[in-house]
Amino acid sequence: MMNENNPHDSLVLEGEERATFVAAEGDRGARIDKFLAESLGESRSFAAKLIEGGMVAVNGKVAAKNYKMSAGDAVEAILPEPELCEALPEDIPLDIIYEDEDIIVVNKPKGMIVHPATGIYTGTLVNALMYHCKDSLSGIGGIIRPGIVHRIDKDTSGLLVVAKNDEAHISLSEQLKTHTVSRVYHAIAVGNIKDDEGTINKPIGRHPSDRKKMAVILDPAQRAREAITHYTVLSRFATPTGRFTYVKCKLETGRTHQIRVHMSCTGHPLVGDTVYGGGNTKFEATNAANIQGQCLHAKCLELIHPKTQEHMHFECELPDSFKVLLEKLQKQSNF
Repeated sequence: MMNENNPHDSLVLEGEERATFVAAEGDRGARIDKFLAESLGESRSFAAKLIEGGMVAVNGKVAAKNYKMSAGDAVEAILPEPELCEALPEDIPLDIIYEDEDIIVVNKPKGMIVHPATGIYTGTLVNALMYHCKDSLSGIGGIIRPGIVHRIDKDTSGLLVVAKNDEAHISLSEQLKTHTVSRVYHAIAVGNIKDDEGTINKPIGRHPSDRKKMAVILDPAQRAREAITHYTVLSRFATPTGRFTYVKCKLETGRTHQIRVHMSCTGHPLVGDTVYGGGNTKFEATNAANIQGQCLHAKCLELIHPKTQEHMHFECELPDSFKVLLEKLQKQSNF
């Protein structure tokens, strides 16, 4: 009789989109559906359906639904076709900071999603880039994410570099992996950050109970990745409606929601970030018109040009709504 705790039968499946993951020591003993759900950023029910449908293999063999992970296990999943088949060009204005035949650097506004996803078909940065660049975007990201090398959240504004050909995409991706791309964000945090500067070095993984959120994960038995944020205080404000800190954050790594999660775990969530603990002060309530999501802006970007190898530095202005908040805090502050 087959042992259901072991994979069985070779995985022979048709399909183009595959996702592969390797289990770490901290994944030992986890059920395959839990491991796969966290790796994909999907629900356990979604992962379970893939497994039950014979669409998941461990070490080259079709996985049993109750398989328990071992360190080093190689997991491969065949993913269903996305509902959205292709991103289409749209005539949407772009704030272009720099452009040549290899890269384009844009200042993304707050509220704009970077690329289409299920249920989101129009109005994204990719739709705008496809109209502006025509066929001059890297194809590595596929038909949904052409040219996209890195992302910032919908309600985060600021600088993004986009690859206009595959060679540039490969170079920029490698720079991101080796941390030679420098990304500096400005933010307004709730509370008084006492140290003038510091480093938050805490691993981040998928939230154990809310798959749409990320969290600091200190338990080695749970899946997490190294995350390092360096911060410098720019200004402090003590107002009748609370204390706040204007801070500069430099990413050493680039995990999903990294700055938002790291600031929240120190007890200083970003102003307006209701997902991670912000949005509860009187100041935020009385200035809601200028706060739509987290108060976070990707202000500075440094990289090595993929072709010329020139060191390049880009900056963009804070959004008007961000400036208004700083002005109000400054006027109200008695520091």
